[in-house]
Amino acid sequence: MDMTGRIPTEARAILVVDDEPMACKWFARSFSREFTVLMAGSVDQALDVLREHSDEIAVLVTDFRMPQRNGLELLGAVQQNHRHVVRLLLSAFADKDVTIAAVNKGLVFRILEKPLDEEATRAALRAALAFYQQRAHRQIMNEGRAAAMRETLGFLAHELNTPLAIVRGHIEALKRRLPTVDAGTGSLTLKEDRPGQVAAQLDAVERNALHCNSLVSTFVESARDAYPDARPQTVAASSLVRALLDEYPFEHEDERAQLSIHVEQDFLLPGRRDLLYLVLCTLTKNALQVLRGKPGGKLVAAVGTDMVRGRPRQWIKFEDNGPGIEPKLLARLTKVPVKTRSGGTGMGLLFCRRVVQSIGGTLDIASEPQRGTVVTLYFYPFTEANLEEAIA
Repeated sequence: MDMTGRIPTEARAILVVDDEPMACKWFARSFSREFTVLMAGSVDQALDVLREHSDEIAVLVTDFRMPQRNGLELLGAVQQNHRHVVRLLLSAFADKDVTIAAVNKGLVFRILEKPLDEEATRAALRAALAFYQQRAHRQIMNEGRAAAMRETLGFLAHELNTPLAIVRGHIEALKRRLPTVDAGTGSLTLKEDRPGQVAAQLDAVERNALHCNSLVSTFVESARDAYPDARPQTVAASSLVRALLDEYPFEHEDERAQLSIHVEQDFLLPGRRDLLYLVLCTLTKNALQVLRGKPGGKLVAAVGTDMVRGRPRQWIKFEDNGPGIEPKLLARLTKVPVKTRSGGTGMGLLFCRRVVQSIGGTLDIASEPQRGTVVTLYFYPFTEANLEEAIA
């Protein structure tokens, strides 16, 4: 990493430092067809080149014996101020003690003995660049995990608001129904406006509390998955969709009646069950909200497979007969946060899209005004052999 702590991901150049011009010219002539080679004749000149081209240089190759300041001084300065650069030291046999010191101090990736062997040097340069690119790739992966964690945390906080508000509302309503305790029997009776009202409120409290627990569990599992070497897992698509009927916190019984499940052909998905289930909950919630108050409103969640250009494709589809989406809004939904209702953040579909993409899928929305909306999650079959690659 450089002084800002970042590894420049596009760096490919090699800086060779030697006070003998012919040595630099030989190096450039031998390796410039495969590598971008920059040259410097002294430590001070090399530091100037590094400051000017810090985002381009991935590997430093420096001689030890140079006038005024030697190669060890350069290696130390680069280790401190340009830590992303992979460092190689050119050393003659007489400099054996120096090379041992450089290795012990962690200043170098590899030692190249003079006179240089062209093929051995080429192999060392390739190894140094590969090592650099591995670190840059690891940085990109870690940044992606951190971004996903930030989005998941924000989405989690927003999604907890609704079920917690429902729980608080029902609890307040139940408290208002509490009469004074009968002194003779020590019992009390809750007043109901209609039979079964209290039981329904307690059931709603339980369902929403369980939903909150599931959301928190999702975040915990996502945090674990953010660490490298997390073990891959699988989940059946049908089990995710069917769980909506039992676990989703429907606000009204007629909402549950609007949802139907259809499984044409089941398949396995790579990834954590809770995170994928949260995606389905988000799509269900969006559809039920637009169907609220619509006579004959229906939402079908289906699981199946088809073939596209000779390649099998798996899908989970949510289709409603609601009011549809205007074309201008439809074009923006999965690209930027768009609020389609009061109190929303517009992050829901962006979160869903990121989760689906993280396991190699895509999210597609098709809709026309007054003709309903179809949201489809597309996936492509994997095997146990490539499961880990699919999740990475």
